[in-house]
Amino acid sequence: MLTDTHCHLDFNKFDEDRESVIKRALETGVERILIPGLDLESSQAAIRLAASHPAIHAAIGFHPTDLDKFSEKAFEALQKLSTHPKVIAVGEIGIDYYWVKEREERAVQVEILKRQLDFATSIKKPVIIHMREEEDVWFGQASIDLIGILREWHQRLVAESHPLAEKPGVLHSFNGNLETAQNALDLNFYIGVTGPVTYKNAEEKRQIIRQLPLERLLIETDSPFLTPVPHRGKRNEPAFVAYIADKIAEIHMTTREQVAKTTTSSAARLFGWGG
Repeated sequence: MLTDTHCHLDFNKFDEDRESVIKRALETGVERILIPGLDLESSQAAIRLAASHPAIHAAIGFHPTDLDKFSEKAFEALQKLSTHPKVIAVGEIGIDYYWVKEREERAVQVEILKRQLDFATSIKKPVIIHMREEEDVWFGQASIDLIGILREWHQRLVAESHPLAEKPGVLHSFNGNLETAQNALDLNFYIGVTGPVTYKNAEEKRQIIRQLPLERLLIETDSPFLTPVPHRGKRNEPAFVAYIADKIAEIHMTTREQVAKTTTSSAARLFGWGG
Protein backbone atom coordinates (compact mmCIF):
# COMPACT_ATOMS: atom_id res chain seq x y z
CA MET A 1 0.00 0.00 0.00
CA LEU A 2 1.17 3.50 -0.89
CA THR A 3 0.69 6.91 0.70
CA ASP A 4 0.63 10.30 -1.02
CA THR A 5 1.62 12.65 1.78
CA HIS A 6 1.17 15.86 -0.22
CA CYS A 7 -1.27 16.70 -2.99
CA HIS A 8 -3.57 19.61 -3.75
CA LEU A 9 -6.75 17.75 -4.69
CA ASP A 10 -8.79 20.84 -3.83
CA PHE A 11 -7.36 22.76 -6.82
CA ASN A 12 -9.75 23.55 -9.66
CA LYS A 13 -7.69 21.42 -12.05
CA PHE A 14 -9.46 18.45 -10.45
CA ASP A 15 -12.97 19.91 -10.51
CA GLU A 16 -14.12 17.92 -13.57
CA ASP A 17 -12.92 14.48 -12.48
CA ARG A 18 -11.94 14.60 -8.79
CA GLU A 19 -13.85 11.44 -7.87
CA SER A 20 -12.24 9.53 -10.73
CA VAL A 21 -8.81 10.73 -9.62
CA ILE A 22 -9.45 9.46 -6.10
CA LYS A 23 -10.76 6.16 -7.45
CA ARG A 24 -7.64 5.66 -9.61
CA ALA A 25 -5.45 6.35 -6.59
CA LEU A 26 -7.25 3.75 -4.49
CA GLU A 27 -7.07 1.21 -7.32
CA THR A 28 -3.32 1.83 -7.59
CA GLY A 29 -2.93 0.96 -3.92
CA VAL A 30 -2.81 4.46 -2.41
CA GLU A 31 -4.36 4.04 1.03
CA ARG A 32 -3.86 7.57 2.41
CA ILE A 33 -3.85 11.02 0.79
CA LEU A 34 -2.92 14.21 2.60
CA ILE A 35 -4.15 17.58 1.33
CA PRO A 36 -2.32 20.61 2.77
CA GLY A 37 -3.83 24.06 3.08
CA LEU A 38 -2.29 27.20 1.59
CA ASP A 39 -4.54 29.73 3.32
CA LEU A 40 -7.81 29.75 5.26
CA GLU A 41 -10.02 29.02 2.25
CA SER A 42 -7.94 26.13 0.91
CA SER A 43 -7.56 24.70 4.42
CA GLN A 44 -11.35 24.66 4.69
CA ALA A 45 -11.58 22.99 1.28
CA ALA A 46 -9.04 20.35 2.32
CA ILE A 47 -11.12 19.56 5.40
CA ARG A 48 -14.31 19.25 3.33
CA LEU A 49 -12.61 16.73 1.03
CA ALA A 50 -11.14 14.84 3.96
CA ALA A 51 -14.52 14.64 5.64
CA SER A 52 -16.03 13.08 2.53
CA HIS A 53 -13.44 10.31 1.99
CA PRO A 54 -12.00 7.88 4.58
CA ALA A 55 -8.62 7.80 2.79
CA ILE A 56 -8.13 11.58 2.75
CA HIS A 57 -6.68 13.74 5.53
CA ALA A 58 -6.07 17.47 5.78
CA ALA A 59 -3.45 19.91 6.98
CA ILE A 60 -4.06 23.59 7.68
CA GLY A 61 -1.76 26.57 7.29
CA PHE A 62 -0.61 29.65 5.40
CA HIS A 63 1.85 29.08 2.56
CA PRO A 64 4.70 31.62 2.39
CA THR A 65 3.63 32.91 -1.03
CA ASP A 66 -0.01 33.27 0.04
CA LEU A 67 0.53 35.63 2.96
CA ASP A 68 -1.48 38.37 1.27
CA LYS A 69 -4.43 36.34 2.61
CA PHE A 70 -3.02 36.24 6.14
CA SER A 71 -4.65 38.39 8.80
CA GLU A 72 -5.16 38.06 12.53
CA LYS A 73 -8.82 37.25 11.91
CA ALA A 74 -7.95 34.62 9.29
CA PHE A 75 -5.28 33.08 11.53
CA GLU A 76 -7.71 32.88 14.41
CA ALA A 77 -10.26 31.17 12.17
CA LEU A 78 -7.63 28.76 10.88
CA GLN A 79 -6.61 27.78 14.40
CA LYS A 80 -10.21 26.84 15.19
CA LEU A 81 -10.13 24.34 12.31
CA SER A 82 -7.53 22.26 14.17
CA THR A 83 -10.21 20.53 16.25
CA HIS A 84 -11.58 18.72 13.19
CA PRO A 85 -10.72 15.00 13.49
CA LYS A 86 -9.31 14.80 9.95
CA VAL A 87 -6.80 17.61 10.52
CA ILE A 88 -3.49 15.89 11.22
CA ALA A 89 -0.80 18.54 10.51
CA VAL A 90 0.02 22.23 10.15
CA GLY A 91 1.02 23.09 6.61
CA GLU A 92 1.96 23.96 4.07
CA ILE A 93 4.11 26.52 5.85
CA GLY A 94 7.68 27.73 5.38
CA ILE A 95 9.80 30.22 3.47
CA ASP A 96 10.08 30.94 -0.24
CA TYR A 97 12.89 33.16 -1.50
CA TYR A 98 12.29 32.26 -5.15
CA TRP A 99 9.16 34.40 -5.49
CA VAL A 100 9.85 36.79 -2.63
CA LYS A 101 12.95 38.95 -3.09
CA GLU A 102 12.49 41.91 -0.75
CA ARG A 103 14.11 41.69 2.69
CA GLU A 104 11.02 43.09 4.43
CA GLU A 105 8.71 40.54 2.80
CA ARG A 106 11.08 37.71 3.70
CA ALA A 107 11.08 38.92 7.30
CA VAL A 108 7.28 38.67 7.29
CA GLN A 109 7.53 35.07 6.02
CA VAL A 110 9.88 34.21 8.86
CA GLU A 111 7.66 35.82 11.48
CA ILE A 112 4.53 34.02 10.30
CA LEU A 113 6.40 30.71 10.00
CA LYS A 114 7.48 31.03 13.64
CA ARG A 115 3.91 31.77 14.71
CA GLN A 116 2.65 28.71 12.87
CA LEU A 117 5.36 26.54 14.44
CA ASP A 118 4.16 27.74 17.84
CA PHE A 119 0.62 26.90 16.77
CA ALA A 120 1.75 23.38 15.87
CA THR A 121 3.37 23.09 19.29
CA SER A 122 0.15 24.08 21.01
CA ILE A 123 -1.99 21.52 19.17
CA LYS A 124 0.71 18.80 19.09
CA LYS A 125 0.54 18.27 15.33
CA PRO A 126 3.56 17.96 12.98
CA VAL A 127 4.42 20.51 10.32
CA ILE A 128 4.71 20.33 6.54
CA ILE A 129 7.54 22.64 5.51
CA HIS A 130 7.96 24.42 2.17
CA MET A 131 11.37 25.79 1.25
CA ARG A 132 12.46 27.29 -2.05
CA GLU A 133 15.74 29.05 -2.71
CA GLU A 134 16.25 32.15 -4.81
CA GLU A 135 16.98 31.06 -8.42
CA ASP A 136 16.25 27.46 -7.32
CA VAL A 137 19.86 26.91 -6.26
CA TRP A 138 20.73 23.87 -4.15
CA PHE A 139 21.87 25.89 -1.17
CA GLY A 140 21.43 29.50 -0.12
CA GLN A 141 19.91 31.87 2.40
CA ALA A 142 16.56 30.06 2.53
CA SER A 143 18.29 26.85 3.68
CA ILE A 144 20.33 28.74 6.26
CA ASP A 145 17.33 30.64 7.61
CA LEU A 146 15.00 27.64 7.65
CA ILE A 147 17.36 25.25 9.44
CA GLY A 148 18.12 27.96 11.99
CA ILE A 149 14.42 28.50 12.67
CA LEU A 150 13.66 24.79 12.87
CA ARG A 151 16.67 24.15 15.13
CA GLU A 152 15.52 26.81 17.61
CA TRP A 153 11.99 25.40 17.55
CA HIS A 154 13.21 21.84 18.01
CA GLN A 155 15.41 22.85 20.94
CA ARG A 156 12.35 24.25 22.69
CA LEU A 157 10.44 21.05 21.97
CA VAL A 158 13.23 18.96 23.47
CA ALA A 159 13.48 21.23 26.53
CA GLU A 160 9.74 20.80 27.10
CA SER A 161 9.85 17.01 26.47
CA HIS A 162 7.22 17.74 23.83
CA PRO A 163 6.01 14.76 21.74
CA LEU A 164 6.79 16.63 18.51
CA ALA A 165 10.50 16.57 19.35
CA GLU A 166 10.66 12.97 18.09
CA LYS A 167 8.61 13.58 14.93
CA PRO A 168 8.29 17.31 14.20
CA GLY A 169 7.44 17.16 10.51
CA VAL A 170 8.59 16.84 6.91
CA LEU A 171 10.54 18.99 4.48
CA HIS A 172 8.12 18.77 1.59
CA SER A 173 9.39 18.21 -1.97
CA PHE A 174 12.96 18.58 -0.80
CA ASN A 175 15.19 20.47 -3.21
CA GLY A 176 18.19 21.32 -1.03
CA ASN A 177 21.66 19.86 -0.73
CA LEU A 178 22.84 16.88 1.30
CA GLU A 179 24.03 19.02 4.20
CA THR A 180 20.61 20.64 4.59
CA ALA A 181 18.93 17.23 4.42
CA GLN A 182 21.26 15.85 7.10
CA ASN A 183 20.63 18.89 9.29
CA ALA A 184 16.89 18.24 8.96
CA LEU A 185 17.38 14.56 9.83
CA ASP A 186 19.33 15.60 12.92
CA LEU A 187 16.18 17.47 14.00
CA ASN A 188 14.12 14.29 13.40
CA PHE A 189 12.43 15.64 10.27
CA TYR A 190 11.42 13.47 7.34
CA ILE A 191 12.36 14.29 3.74
CA GLY A 192 9.61 14.44 1.10
CA VAL A 193 10.43 13.07 -2.36
CA THR A 194 8.44 14.15 -5.43
CA GLY A 195 8.30 13.58 -9.19
CA PRO A 196 11.51 15.41 -10.20
CA VAL A 197 13.53 12.51 -8.77
CA THR A 198 12.42 10.62 -11.93
CA TYR A 199 13.69 13.27 -14.37
CA LYS A 200 16.62 12.53 -16.64
CA ASN A 201 18.56 15.60 -15.48
CA ALA A 202 18.07 14.89 -11.76
CA GLU A 203 21.11 12.69 -11.08
CA GLU A 204 22.37 15.01 -8.34
CA LYS A 205 18.99 14.77 -6.59
CA ARG A 206 19.10 10.98 -6.86
CA GLN A 207 22.61 10.95 -5.35
CA ILE A 208 21.27 12.86 -2.34
CA ILE A 209 18.29 10.52 -1.93
CA ARG A 210 20.65 7.53 -2.13
CA GLN A 211 22.54 8.82 0.92
CA LEU A 212 19.42 9.31 3.06
CA PRO A 213 17.92 6.42 5.07
CA LEU A 214 14.84 4.95 3.43
CA GLU A 215 13.01 5.07 6.76
CA ARG A 216 13.35 8.87 6.79
CA LEU A 217 11.76 9.39 3.36
CA LEU A 218 8.14 10.14 2.50
CA ILE A 219 6.71 9.99 -0.99
CA GLU A 220 4.40 12.71 -2.31
CA THR A 221 3.11 13.86 -5.66
CA ASP A 222 2.44 17.57 -5.00
CA SER A 223 -0.38 17.12 -7.52
CA PRO A 224 -1.27 18.74 -9.85
CA PHE A 225 2.40 19.81 -10.12
CA LEU A 226 5.74 17.99 -10.57
CA THR A 227 4.42 15.09 -12.62
CA PRO A 228 6.85 12.15 -12.70
CA VAL A 229 8.12 10.34 -15.76
CA PRO A 230 6.47 8.79 -17.80
CA HIS A 231 3.62 11.33 -17.52
CA ARG A 232 5.75 14.47 -17.29
CA GLY A 233 4.00 17.37 -19.01
CA LYS A 234 0.53 16.18 -17.97
CA ARG A 235 -1.46 16.95 -14.85
CA ASN A 236 -0.14 15.06 -11.85
CA GLU A 237 -2.39 12.96 -9.60
CA PRO A 238 -2.02 10.77 -6.50
CA ALA A 239 -1.95 7.48 -8.43
CA PHE A 240 1.39 8.56 -9.91
CA VAL A 241 3.04 8.23 -6.51
CA ALA A 242 3.80 4.68 -7.64
CA TYR A 243 6.36 5.99 -10.14
CA ILE A 244 8.16 7.85 -7.37
CA ALA A 245 8.20 4.69 -5.27
CA ASP A 246 9.67 2.79 -8.22
CA LYS A 247 12.45 5.34 -8.66
CA ILE A 248 13.31 5.33 -4.94
CA ALA A 249 13.40 1.53 -5.07
CA GLU A 250 15.87 1.74 -7.95
CA ILE A 251 18.01 4.31 -6.09
CA HIS A 252 18.07 2.27 -2.87
CA MET A 253 18.38 -1.05 -4.71
CA THR A 254 15.26 -2.53 -3.18
CA THR A 255 11.68 -3.28 -4.25
CA ARG A 256 8.64 -1.07 -4.70
CA GLU A 257 6.94 -3.18 -2.05
CA GLN A 258 9.67 -2.40 0.47
CA VAL A 259 9.57 1.33 -0.37
CA ALA A 260 5.79 1.34 -0.08
CA LYS A 261 5.84 -0.50 3.24
CA THR A 262 8.56 1.69 4.75
CA THR A 263 7.26 5.07 3.58
CA THR A 264 3.67 4.23 4.48
CA SER A 265 4.78 3.15 7.95
CA SER A 266 6.80 6.38 8.33
CA ALA A 267 3.85 8.50 7.26
CA ALA A 268 1.62 6.74 9.80
CA ARG A 269 4.20 7.36 12.51
CA LEU A 270 4.53 11.04 11.66
CA PHE A 271 0.87 11.87 11.13
CA GLY A 272 -0.61 9.45 13.63
CA TRP A 273 -3.33 8.09 11.38
CA GLY A 274 -2.61 4.41 12.07
CA GLY A 275 -1.90 1.71 9.51
